[in-house]
Amino acid sequence: MNEAILELIEKKEHIETAARALKAISHPLRLQILCMLGPGEACVQEIVEAVGTSQSNVSQHLAILRDKGVLVARKEANRVYYQVGDRRTLQLIVMMREVFCGEPAVKAR
Repeated sequence: MNEAILELIEKKEHIETAARALKAISHPLRLQILCMLGPGEACVQEIVEAVGTSQSNVSQHLAILRDKGVLVARKEANRVYYQVGDRRTLQLIVMMREVFCGEPAVKAR
């Protein structure tokens, strides 16, 4: 087996971080939210309009993504804006958008 692959497997914390992120994004609505956000940010109302479900449903899924460290939030006046918080997860989202949605690749921050 390739030495680089063995080193990666031995870094258990990286594997666990990846598993948590993949588990958090595996729900269809959460994946839709992340694809909608891509490398940008959006407030809750923009996300609700884009995904077409209730604000309470979106808020529950945003809370899960935030709790798992996938999203970060910032408050501005009476709005909360969300964006993908981890560069590695953002790279994954950008790649999924390109592969599954036909979106051209954009540079991850």
